Amino acid sequence: MIKILKYGQAAEEAIFAQPETAMNIENIVADIIYDVRKRGDEALFDYCKRFDKAELTTLAVSQEEIDAAVAAVAPKFLTILEKAAENIRTFHSQQKRQGFKIEKDGKIVGQKIIPVDRAGLYVPGGTAAYPSTVLMDAIPAKIAGVGEVVMVTPPRADGTVNPVILAAAKVAGVDKIFKVGGAQAIAALTYGTASIPKVDKIVGPGNAFVAEAKKQVFGKVSIDMIAGPSEIMIVCDGKTNPRYAAADLLSQAEHDKMASAVLVTDSEELAYAVQAELERQIPALLRSEIARASIDNNGKIIVVDDLETAIEVANAIAPEHLELCLDDPMPYLDKIRHAGSVFLGRNCPEALGDYFAGPNHTLPTSGTAKFSSPLSVDDFIKKTQFIYYTRDALAEVAENVAYFAEAEGLTAHAKSAVIRIQEA
Repeated sequence: MIKILKYGQAAEEAIFAQPETAMNIENIVADIIYDVRKRGDEALFDYCKRFDKAELTTLAVSQEEIDAAVAAVAPKFLTILEKAAENIRTFHSQQKRQGFKIEKDGKIVGQKIIPVDRAGLYVPGGTAAYPSTVLMDAIPAKIAGVGEVVMVTPPRADGTVNPVILAAAKVAGVDKIFKVGGAQAIAALTYGTASIPKVDKIVGPGNAFVAEAKKQVFGKVSIDMIAGPSEIMIVCDGKTNPRYAAADLLSQAEHDKMASAVLVTDSEELAYAVQAELERQIPALLRSEIARASIDNNGKIIVVDDLETAIEVANAIAPEHLELCLDDPMPYLDKIRHAGSVFLGRNCPEALGDYFAGPNHTLPTSGTAKFSSPLSVDDFIKKTQFIYYTRDALAEVAENVAYFAEAEGLTAHAKSAVIRIQEA
């Protein structure tokens, strides 16, 4: 049963505790990365057999497989994928940056926006298929102008990929797809193999092994973030329907036994009503065992004196998903400083953002919303500066540059600025 804590009475550690995994996987992941670097495709085939129970003869997904998958998917779902993709494109198109150039008195300075050449998308398999992740990761990359988008995803035991994943990849415009998952997929994208090309950026969520692999290869390749277990926080008042609140908490609890579902309210009566409602709803879930573990181990309801305190708690925890289930949430939006994505009002469940509204669902977790952002077009571009000075423009500032350099004890720097002027 979910815990109910009274803010100001319960220990601060209980209020702000984040779920942690005790699994020590650093060495396991390091060995996998080394093995893939050393043996390439051979290692990938071995890991597919070992972890996914799939005996493969090729890692690449063929066009025939993609076409067959699209044909196998219900037409209604294809239509929904297209509508969701349209919303995601509309939102992310607003994020596209432009370079700039400043010209004055023989001087030109500016900045170019350049997409990365190749991006790698990790799409989880495992206990659930996530076509939404394909759309959320691939569409911003395409808008950014990435030259080639490469997707990796674990195969099923029969060597196939879930058709909905392949259908989403086609809708999103993914260029290449490979049947490989886990830390080994991250290693392959980082270093390249005979089949899988090396990429410049890796994005997408995964399990603890995937997260650890991304952490270990960072620096050899860029990554989006180190994603932790899913999180939801709901801030609500006593007028909230407890059935709705419980359902929203469970929408994240069913992801993972380590997921965190938190409700903050100024109504003790609502707290107990939601607690009781969770007990009614959990047994009916397809993934009830997972949701039960998440709610019992990591879930909590925090009762506060007022909504202002609820906002303070939200900013302190910096949740991945934050619902403000209030009649008039807009005045509180400006007070939210730390959250991955904010869902406003009583008719905006977190699932709306997961699938359809348009904003990205790859979000910072584990309190990292205090300093990081959702996945966006910015993740797939880099910026290059440029400078041009005429001789006269350099002559005007050469002494200043030299003086600055000498103040740092770098006389060669100083000389490089004045030598052109002195020799004229």
